[in-house]
Amino acid sequence: MSSNSTQVDDVAIRVSNLSKIYQIYSKPQDRLKQSIYPRLKRMVGRRNSKPYYHEFSALSDVSFEVRRGDTLGIIGRNGAGKSTLLQIICGTLHPTMGEVAVNGRVAALLELGSGFNPEFTGRENVYMNASILGLANQDIDARFDQIAAFADIGEYIEQPVKTYSSGMYARLAFAVIAHVDADILIVDEALSVGDAVFTQKCMRFIRKFKQNGTLLFVSHDMASVQNLCEQAIWLSSGKVQQIGAASTVAENYLQDTLQQDYGDDFALEDIQCSEKDGDDNEKTQLAVDYASLMEVQDNLQEARGWKTGSAYINEVSLQKLDGSDAASFEGGEHVRMVVRAKAIESLDQPIIGFLWRDRLGQDLFGENTLPYSSMCPVRVNAGQDFKAEFQFRLPMLPNGQYTVNIALANGDLYEHVQHHWLHDALVVTVSSSRIRWGLVGIRFDKIHMGCDRA
Repeated sequence: MSSNSTQVDDVAIRVSNLSKIYQIYSKPQDRLKQSIYPRLKRMVGRRNSKPYYHEFSALSDVSFEVRRGDTLGIIGRNGAGKSTLLQIICGTLHPTMGEVAVNGRVAALLELGSGFNPEFTGRENVYMNASILGLANQDIDARFDQIAAFADIGEYIEQPVKTYSSGMYARLAFAVIAHVDADILIVDEALSVGDAVFTQKCMRFIRKFKQNGTLLFVSHDMASVQNLCEQAIWLSSGKVQQIGAASTVAENYLQDTLQQDYGDDFALEDIQCSEKDGDDNEKTQLAVDYASLMEVQDNLQEARGWKTGSAYINEVSLQKLDGSDAASFEGGEHVRMVVRAKAIESLDQPIIGFLWRDRLGQDLFGENTLPYSSMCPVRVNAGQDFKAEFQFRLPMLPNGQYTVNIALANGDLYEHVQHHWLHDALVVTVSSSRIRWGLVGIRFDKIHMGCDRA
């Protein structure tokens, strides 16, 4: 994605100075008045006419480009303008100002059930939607069995869709867009209603589609955005708040969301990482040349995040239980993670937790002190130091680099304030020739294959 000029053939979507303004009427009769009175006044020579509506700007001067093969996440709170933007790109809504140029066939999964006739059967809706997306009837005939198998709704394919659950709607809608040879795929929040197995099937298709196609992905799940998208746009009140790398935009959006929730009670201050020279940065990327070993780097001074000033984390360490100072850790061994902090103001229900993430921002595992403090409450006075300790067995991870996020909060499971959040407090580099499948490896005590006796 780029805001700079790009070769036309390389651009899948270009959005230029896009705005969408709605006329909002307080009463139904005001709409009728607006359609009649201004015309009558112009006929008698009165040009200035009082409008019977007020304007709502859903989008305001939005511009960006998406190159062929790029994946772009669109994030923002409800009402930020995400759905309006997607509808304009799909051509189902016209902008008030600005232009959208789309180069290629678009398949979109927007609002749940959009484009479906509730009186038609699933089969009839498949033919209707696929034909709208550009497939001829003979092509739909050839692909119908694949579409039905992907949706996996059984005999309901022959029933009116008004009898479908929300999950069945999502299954059938995604099955159609997955089989129309689209160049551009647009997926809104509709996938959130599906069950885990079907969602994973959709994600596998999306990852395969990304190899050659262009993806626009809208979600409130920041881990999914970071996982699927290289770039992201953050919309706020119809305006572009930030465009950039998905991980950076998602982190800033999360901080802003928390700040809006906290209001004036707490102010989250940005924590900026310091500049590193090229040599030091190069060294942190190197893998350790030992099988099944992890090298842990303290990155606390360079970690980004936010804080309120009421309490802060001042030390994070991963230690061997035997107390040795070895720099490397082996997958499967018992370790302790120690997080030390200081309270500036009194905390009646402090919580310390961590999340271990892979390079795509996916949460692999984590824990916090709530299971302990719910049974043994801890109060920390202003100016007092305190710590949390977690003992666990290290997982075995595939080659690559991982990060550990640390958070300090006050409250309970349902209501709490994040006083200090640090992205990448620890950086873990893993080298292992034994982990071949999946995100996390486990120890196998035995693998055997044989034939039963006849």
